[in-house]
Amino acid sequence: NRRKKKGDSILENPSIPNPFPELCCSPFASVLSASLLPKATSRKKQVIKVYSEDDSSRALEVPSDITARDVCQLLILKNHYVDDHCWTLFEQLTHTGLGRAIEDHELVMEVQSNWVMEEETKLYFRKNYAKYEFFKNPLSFFPDHMISFPSETSAALSHSGILQMFLSSSTYPEIHGYLHAKEQGKKSWKKLYFLLRRSGLYFSTKGTSKEPRHLQFFCEFSNSDMYMSLTGKKISGAPTNYGFCFKPNKSGGTRDLKQLCADDEQSRTCWMTAIRLLKYGMQLYQNYMQPYQGRSGCSPLNITPMRSISENSLVAMDFSGHRSRIIENPTEALSVAVEEGLAWRRRGCLRLNSHGSPIAMSNMAIHRSQSWFHHKISREEAQRLILQHGLVDGVFLVRDSQSNPKTFVLSLSHGLKIKHFQIVPLEDDGKLFYTLDDGHTRFTDLIQLVEFYQLNKGVLPCKLKHYCARIAL
Repeated sequence: NRRKKKGDSILENPSIPNPFPELCCSPFASVLSASLLPKATSRKKQVIKVYSEDDSSRALEVPSDITARDVCQLLILKNHYVDDHCWTLFEQLTHTGLGRAIEDHELVMEVQSNWVMEEETKLYFRKNYAKYEFFKNPLSFFPDHMISFPSETSAALSHSGILQMFLSSSTYPEIHGYLHAKEQGKKSWKKLYFLLRRSGLYFSTKGTSKEPRHLQFFCEFSNSDMYMSLTGKKISGAPTNYGFCFKPNKSGGTRDLKQLCADDEQSRTCWMTAIRLLKYGMQLYQNYMQPYQGRSGCSPLNITPMRSISENSLVAMDFSGHRSRIIENPTEALSVAVEEGLAWRRRGCLRLNSHGSPIAMSNMAIHRSQSWFHHKISREEAQRLILQHGLVDGVFLVRDSQSNPKTFVLSLSHGLKIKHFQIVPLEDDGKLFYTLDDGHTRFTDLIQLVEFYQLNKGVLPCKLKHYCARIAL
């Protein structure tokens, strides 16, 4: 047999197994490790620019057929974020104040091909906790007064029954209710009774009549995208803050927008969710289920974020005695962790002065490094940020109060509404505390306050679950 020459590759000999198969089969191999596999793919590549909440940006060289989900996965890997399946690519039209979450399966280059020159459009990378929330609790997304089922269907449908109807190709529930519509080419708005059917969106020319002769076609969705209004009624002059619109693909710009607005957030959420299901159908369900495929015994309705290998290898240790020991009791381990956290904060409150002596730092400085804290943003900015992260119960952030510079505000999503709670500083016996309930429950700093309400509802309508973070790319 001919002896193998020094430069021969093991990949050229089929009898020798490839020791790194994941490098050849990974969809990101060509993006993350192009230098390692120069011949792995011949797909055409393009450069896209993605922004984060703090307006930092990152340019990525990606294949021309990359999906929104793959871009998110790439950024998760590059930035070492935890993948909890909430990361989303968001398209924002800056001048018109419109935005939408790009569906996971959409091709990013196709999205960009619909951009027009006169619009300033950006791609943002952020979390959207409400992206697939309707699959977990559809009954709360479709109120009884807005939904009608075919006559042969039982009025009382189960949790899964509603979803099956939305995803079925033969049946589809009818969504109906009043919406304000902006008249084409005018500044005026008109309140009309709308109906959503499989063939498109219609409005009635005679009250709430559903007769075919009274229904006028308004819009279909195969050649247009749906956007949410992020600026309320400032730009469009809408009668309410709950606007959304349809923008035709490859249109000439804002003049072709079909603008609507609802009377409340529940109504807008119902309309927009139903239209998403109508447009994408089973594809949405496949997007929702995809992260859980291949995991044995893992329920999509009860999933926890994956931990890294390094996290799973950590154990609780006690170093207080002559010899270290592993803490096996979970309760003891939790109490030790809490005590360590408090000790860390106490140490963090001390710093050296110019003479080398420790002096106490203000509690004001401790929370500045926390992802949930947003320095000097307005009430409107806080509401927009929470709205973009999804109006799921427990989405929150903490910010400076604009009306009182010494206080803070907790902005929290609950029941499809954003509520604001003032955090008041309280001085007692020369010590500074923070409270949400007029001093009944006191905290030494904002970190302790947030950690408490993440575990206890207290005076709040729900626990703090998901924070809005200004990530950096």
